[in-house]
Amino acid sequence: MSNKHRPNQPEPIMTDFAFQLRPDIAELKDSQIVDVWKMGFSVPDVIGLWVGEGDLPTPEFICDAAARALKDGKTFYTQKRGIPELRQALIDYHRDLYGVEIADERIAVTSAGMNAMMIIIQSLVTTGDNVVCVTPVWPNIFACIEILGGEVRQVDLKGDAAGWHLDLQRLFDACDARTKAIYIASPGNPTGWIMPEEQRRALLDFARQRRIAIIADEVYNRLVYDRPVAPSFLEIATPDDPLFVVNSFSKTWAMTGWRVGWMIMPRQAAPVFERLLEFNTSGGQSFLQWGCVAAIREGEAFVQSMVARCKSGRDLVVERLAAMNRISVIPNQASFYLMLQVADMTDPLDFCKRLVVDGRVGLAPGTAFGRGGQSFLRLCYAQSEDRLNQAMDRLADFLARY
Repeated sequence: MSNKHRPNQPEPIMTDFAFQLRPDIAELKDSQIVDVWKMGFSVPDVIGLWVGEGDLPTPEFICDAAARALKDGKTFYTQKRGIPELRQALIDYHRDLYGVEIADERIAVTSAGMNAMMIIIQSLVTTGDNVVCVTPVWPNIFACIEILGGEVRQVDLKGDAAGWHLDLQRLFDACDARTKAIYIASPGNPTGWIMPEEQRRALLDFARQRRIAIIADEVYNRLVYDRPVAPSFLEIATPDDPLFVVNSFSKTWAMTGWRVGWMIMPRQAAPVFERLLEFNTSGGQSFLQWGCVAAIREGEAFVQSMVARCKSGRDLVVERLAAMNRISVIPNQASFYLMLQVADMTDPLDFCKRLVVDGRVGLAPGTAFGRGGQSFLRLCYAQSEDRLNQAMDRLADFLARY
């Protein structure tokens, strides 16, 4: 009997799709951060300082709240914008932080900050539109824009011994009639840059006049070292301004794997975003959101300890890197990253790959973060002092051989 007529034979593996994907989607590439991270899967003792998370597990009181919710049957569909208890906790949180009153209908809980970003871009961008992004910055925003057929326009910060600086006029000049939004991460990933107040006010005035949305990524607003909280556009905006603010539970409360975030939207956009949430996720998981309520209501002591730990990590790494002759560092004001340069390094991605294999340390190539990051490496220092010291020992040894 021929193979053709034998029962239960597996179908042949097809080398090409039997259908057509959009060419721009089929050609999407992994982030260079992910490229390096994947290499580390086969290096058991690598010290990973590449991705944006620390080495602390989620605090027990947050996990206990989610576990109680599971035990209590909080496993059903939720309201699309999140459970009322979490929305109220977020209202109180913003009032305590910034002295602003955010109306309930402007708040939406999302499946991570990433989900919030994608939904906002879905609402604003179509083929031929553009979004102006201040770079170097978290690269996933580029993919959000491109997936929707938009163009990314990059305006890079300039770094020097005093920190990072934005030429606001260059940002304004990058906008045209097809500009739908300006993306600002402040505090910035990977730079730790904080946008000065006079620039925030000038940008908001510009956005009002030009009817351009501002997407403010404020995920690192609590990880700041010279004040209790980083400034927010919420402090200067009205409910009807073209402002979308994105935040996340991931960094502040060590909840990266929970994938829960939130956004604050203009008042008039609320009905549209309720529908977009329905068609993207149909709402988040109830039991996880009860953990988030606990994070906000009971987590301030943990936040303070996290900030102190990150500051100690930053100071340790800066001191160790200063002793390495070939390395220079741009000072940061916030976040848990440092951008560093290595003399004579011509290819950051290649350097990072070699460092994983030969040095057993994981860093992220600055080329992943767009214009302005090409000559840099990003280091996440949200780790224990022992791990950071060991990583610095390995990096010094690698540089001696590189």
